[in-house]
Amino acid sequence: MLNKKNGLSAYRQRKVMEAFAVDLTATQAAHLLGLNRKTVNRYYALFRTAIAAHQRRQSAELVGTVECDESYFGADRPRGVIGPRKRGRGTLKQPVFGIFERGGRVFTEIVPDVKAKTLQNLIRGRVSLESIVVTDGWRGYDGLVDVGFDAHLRIKKYRKRGNPFVDRGVHINGIESFWSYTKRRLARFNGVKANFDLHLKECEWRWGKDPPTILAALRRLMV
Repeated sequence: MLNKKNGLSAYRQRKVMEAFAVDLTATQAAHLLGLNRKTVNRYYALFRTAIAAHQRRQSAELVGTVECDESYFGADRPRGVIGPRKRGRGTLKQPVFGIFERGGRVFTEIVPDVKAKTLQNLIRGRVSLESIVVTDGWRGYDGLVDVGFDAHLRIKKYRKRGNPFVDRGVHINGIESFWSYTKRRLARFNGVKANFDLHLKECEWRWGKDPPTILAALRRLMV
């Protein structure tokens, strides 16, 4: 997919890949490599498009114990909107649904809402019915056992340390850790207003990998 016709020598292309692998912004990479920022952005866009396509091709069902949760992205209070800032459900931010397979993969989807029909359709489409599903107490998760899942464990969102349910694995620490990582990372890009879906899939792909692993995986994708 990458060659000299794309504008840079093979050596410089490798250097741009290396900058991407260590998660430098396009501005940082351009400054470090002595390149035009628009050129770096063009290569970064190629990388992110390939990564997103790869993530979307992952069709194998998530299995075992899976954690499901929603998160919200965007400005705390859009311009022109008067009133107190809201967090979580009821906010004007963009909802994103996530599923984390413990010890394995993470899947995210930008959703129009967090109603039961929306969330359950996604869970049924991505998670094996033999899995144990762990969620918080949101009513959008009501009825998962009724639609065929072997087990559905629920927690209270605001739990105290030492809660015995956490000790027995009834928690969503994994997906919450992913949300935390994603928000910290996207903050470096000023929240990412454009191509949010590509950045979200990139976070899926990057999470839990070190730079050498990311670079090797990127090289395989860009062959």
